[in-house]
Amino acid sequence: MAQATSPELEQLIAGYRRFRDSGWTPHRERWERLREGQEPKVMIIACSDSRVDPAQVFDTDPGEMFVVRNVAAMVPPFETTPGHHGVSAALEFAIQVLKVKEVVVMGHGMCGGCRAALTQEMAGAARGSGGFVADWISLLDEARKPVVEEHGTSGRAAERAMELAGVKASIANLRTFPWVQEKEQAGELTLRGAFFAISDGVLHLLDEETGTFAPAV
Repeated sequence: MAQATSPELEQLIAGYRRFRDSGWTPHRERWERLREGQEPKVMIIACSDSRVDPAQVFDTDPGEMFVVRNVAAMVPPFETTPGHHGVSAALEFAIQVLKVKEVVVMGHGMCGGCRAALTQEMAGAARGSGGFVADWISLLDEARKPVVEEHGTSGRAAERAMELAGVKASIANLRTFPWVQEKEQAGELTLRGAFFAISDGVLHLLDEETGTFAPAV
């Protein structure tokens, strides 16, 4: 039996038609090249939040960035325990196979995952009712401690501090991967932290020497 359409699907199909008309058909030569393979120079690790699309923020074309998105733009530390390590697999592929030159961790303002990590509002929830999210954002437990000591667990200042701390935590976790360490020490890979404020549209970059974020110029 045919599956019924929905307003949501119709909206997607309408977007696909616009893409075919203006994004695919006029650029057939580019798509022919991409059919042969990809050679992105940058990997972006960003949040799954529907309001923050890295391709839109950086105004890139297909093939220019290798993108991984998850709740709160997190990178777990290197580990070899059995399981499905999605972020680790993506890092391995991007760095070892595609040989990207930059890995950018991009957090963002009003991040629900970072807020939940700060408030711990989902702690103890059953899986399917917040438990999977709680397990994932427990990666931020250590980063949370100094934020809570200085700002408490509520308010925009605390949330912003948690969002920035999350970027730093992921950068630190990136350096636990042996091949990341090797490439960075050899000057073949650069790690960067970034933060996009959805309230004002400003991109900030992390200065690791000072630990501060400043607007990109």
